[in-house]
Amino acid sequence: MSYSSQVEQDYEVRGWYSSVQEIRHDGGKPGESLVKVATGVIIRNPFAGQFAADLSVLTKPSAAIGHALGERAVALLGNRRVESYGKGGIAGTAGEQEHVVACVTTVFGDPLREQVGGGQAWISSVSKVACAGTSIDIPLAHKDELYIRSHYDAVTFAVPDGPRPDEILICVAVASGPRVHQRVGGKSVADLKAAL
Repeated sequence: MSYSSQVEQDYEVRGWYSSVQEIRHDGGKPGESLVKVATGVIIRNPFAGQFAADLSVLTKPSAAIGHALGERAVALLGNRRVESYGKGGIAGTAGEQEHVVACVTTVFGDPLREQVGGGQAWISSVSKVACAGTSIDIPLAHKDELYIRSHYDAVTFAVPDGPRPDEILICVAVASGPRVHQRVGGKSVADLKAAL
């Protein structure tokens, strides 16, 4: 069984979504393209409109979401390595921010790391409550070292008709490298390699 099929068994899935950006330059001389990908899934929120102390029904099966979204994101990068990642989501207006967080804990994060080829660093995250069509800026940081300044970035992602009030959008973002024309110093990938 595929990871996506497992997600569809564990949650009520309305749809899968993705976006790809390929950036050649940002005003300077064009160089190697930076590719940034976001993938997401919209699921029904079983806690919409009610408060529940135990959110484990969202957390326990969330490993499959981490696998499925990571697998989809890596595929969209083509043959490029993942250098940075992030995660997040939006709860529809009948839900809570905590409903998103319940879906993107370590249960979700470790499978995402596995899909992107490992990751020693904490996964940058964002969550909020909003109406359908609201965009989310998924933060990016280097997957092996949070303090590599060249990889601080974000991917803006939106689903035009979601999440609806009783839904949750869970999403991840990955990138193939640092910001285009990054040049403000700080800890670098070379520093990371030297430390290994």
